[in-house]
Amino acid sequence: MSTALQLDAEALYAALRGGVRALLEPGVQLVGIWSGGAWLAERLQADLGRSGPVGVISSTLHRDDFGSRGMAAGTDATRLPFAIEGCRILLIDDVLYTGRTIRAVINELYDFGRPASVQLAVLVDRGGRELPIEPAFAAARVALPTAQRLRLARDEAGRFAFSVRAGG
Repeated sequence: MSTALQLDAEALYAALRGGVRALLEPGVQLVGIWSGGAWLAERLQADLGRSGPVGVISSTLHRDDFGSRGMAAGTDATRLPFAIEGCRILLIDDVLYTGRTIRAVINELYDFGRPASVQLAVLVDRGGRELPIEPAFAAARVALPTAQRLRLARDEAGRFAFSVRAGG
């Protein structure tokens, strides 16, 4: 589907890197939401010169539409190689829309312990929230019709690009 919306994912990534740098304090752990958020978190960890592991978390088992979607890819993607209890977490995601994925991810996170705090940074906030969730940082805010979906892709070199497609 053709659209007039053009987003430079690499330029937005540079803005996200700056926003995340400002949010990072000693002891904060990056946790990327599978899959686009995980790609971003892994690259951020490297580009910001941070050592240690990056967490990856999946929303699959806590989604409110699990009954209709079933076991999608990413079901076993959660990998949290550090203690969550008392930890300060910075969740990273590619696109924030309704907030339902973030709610599911927070439920998954609490299955592993109670963090001291959870903040959210996203590449794109497209509005349309159904839940009271707001990112601490968004590299861009865009408006898309509800019938369109914004998807982040990563090539073999690790560079990001966006596509806009029909779908919900």
